[in-house]
Amino acid sequence: MILPSTDAALDAALSRLHEEGRYRTFIDIVRKQGAFPRATWRRPDGSEREIVVWCGNDYLGMGQHPAVLAAMHEALDATGAGSGGTRNISGTTLYHKALEAELADLHRKEAALVFTSAYIANDATLSTLPKLFPGLITYSDALNHASMIEGIRRHGGAKRIFRHNDVAHLRALLAADDPAAPKLIAFESVYSMDGDFGPIAEICDLAQEFGALTYLDEVHAVGMYGPRGGGVAEKLGLMGRIDIINGTLGKAFGVMGGYIAASAKMVDVVRSYAPGFIFTTSLPPVVAAGAAASVRHLKGDRARREAHQTAARVLKTRLKALGLPILDHGSHIVPLIVGDPRHTKMMSDALLEDFGVYVQPINFPTVPRGTERLRFTPSPVHDAGMTAHLIGALDSLWSRCALNRADLTG
Repeated sequence: MILPSTDAALDAALSRLHEEGRYRTFIDIVRKQGAFPRATWRRPDGSEREIVVWCGNDYLGMGQHPAVLAAMHEALDATGAGSGGTRNISGTTLYHKALEAELADLHRKEAALVFTSAYIANDATLSTLPKLFPGLITYSDALNHASMIEGIRRHGGAKRIFRHNDVAHLRALLAADDPAAPKLIAFESVYSMDGDFGPIAEICDLAQEFGALTYLDEVHAVGMYGPRGGGVAEKLGLMGRIDIINGTLGKAFGVMGGYIAASAKMVDVVRSYAPGFIFTTSLPPVVAAGAAASVRHLKGDRARREAHQTAARVLKTRLKALGLPILDHGSHIVPLIVGDPRHTKMMSDALLEDFGVYVQPINFPTVPRGTERLRFTPSPVHDAGMTAHLIGALDSLWSRCALNRADLTG
């Protein structure tokens, strides 16, 4: 039973989101296999419209790749739908072991461990490490993903937050602590909201100087950077200097799940101590099979990675030509800064309704207030016509927006 006071509190919480323009609306879409990023948008009234998805994380279109689909069909026919339990209770199959072998090979590590998501992999691993290293101090970049923040918060150990990508601040924090205390530096290779890169080499140098472990989140880089898609650390020749690499199977690899790759001993200890791994039903074999096929394929598909980078460069160049305020740090992520949650939502709605362009607004707390944005993720499967259509839509809407923001609702 919900008490009246409880109901009022829930109403108040939702009203705040509506008043600030931050209430999230989910759009019902059906991806079109073989035609993605085209999809069907099903409106609340039941009518349908074809749209182009410009905000998905299936960065390389691997969610529809024939090799991935064939592997999943084969595994589905062989094993059925689910895994049947946790990894400790019947949930470890040949498909899971094959996937972990592919991931360990990708990152040139001794072992890998698969979780149900990269969020869980970060949370479970970072919250478990202080059990393994009593007195551990964790140094975390200020813009680390929520999953890293949560894992560090939950571990109960000492933590230090260094200013985003500020190596001098990190050095000062390291130098101020007990030299004998175990230390871990947690950071990302590509930060997903601004699209900037972490200073991996410089942080590795500090880690070596101060005897710290390194924990690198490569979620927005695996599959897309490096000769075999191992991420930015592979591209820079630095994978061997990273102790624990976190990655996802749900973005460039186009399926679902997350993982860590590290030494065999580190993986074994996390496997044995992390509740987020021990007590969670494992990925279905069909998902593990598709992910393994995707990882295996992308190790040799440089052309797809190059086409992805080209698509991002083209879109950024054309948006700059219109004078639109985008952030360009050289990555594949293209944020267009609007700066107000209501206006961002208006633009998102108008793009969808008037132009069949689907891009969701990004608001606080995902990004700081005043930096609300539309975040575009061009891919090799966005063709020239789709890009031209998007540019025309944004040109039209931004002109209207500059004259009168309220026009966007008309």
